[in-house]
Amino acid sequence: MLTKLKDFVKIHFNDILIFIAIILISLFSFAMGYIISNYQEKELIKIESME
Repeated sequence: MLTKLKDFVKIHFNDILIFIAIILISLFSFAMGYIISNYQEKELIKIESME
């Protein structure tokens, strides 16, 4: 069982690295966007009734 997993990793090593890199870059981008959006100073939106 372990040897099959080891062989699979050896065969698909580059694909696994690309997959991990894409996931890490996506998570990093999301986190940076979330952090930056929290620190931006925005003017509050006021909703006024027209009645």
